[in-house]
Amino acid sequence: MLDEELLQILACPVDKEPVRQEGDRLVCTACGRRYPIRDGIPVMLVDEAELPPPAHT
Repeated sequence: MLDEELLQILACPVDKEPVRQEGDRLVCTACGRRYPIRDGIPVMLVDEAELPPPAHT
């Protein structure tokens, strides 16, 4: 679990929106990209992010 203060200052590098922790990932609250946390360190690189699943219409 990441420190709450760190979570509050982290932002998605794509759209600058806040992220929330879900297990071993940080998830952008706007675009849904999922950034890994490795050995307790968030990897906030766009190339490392998983895109959200496509929305069903």
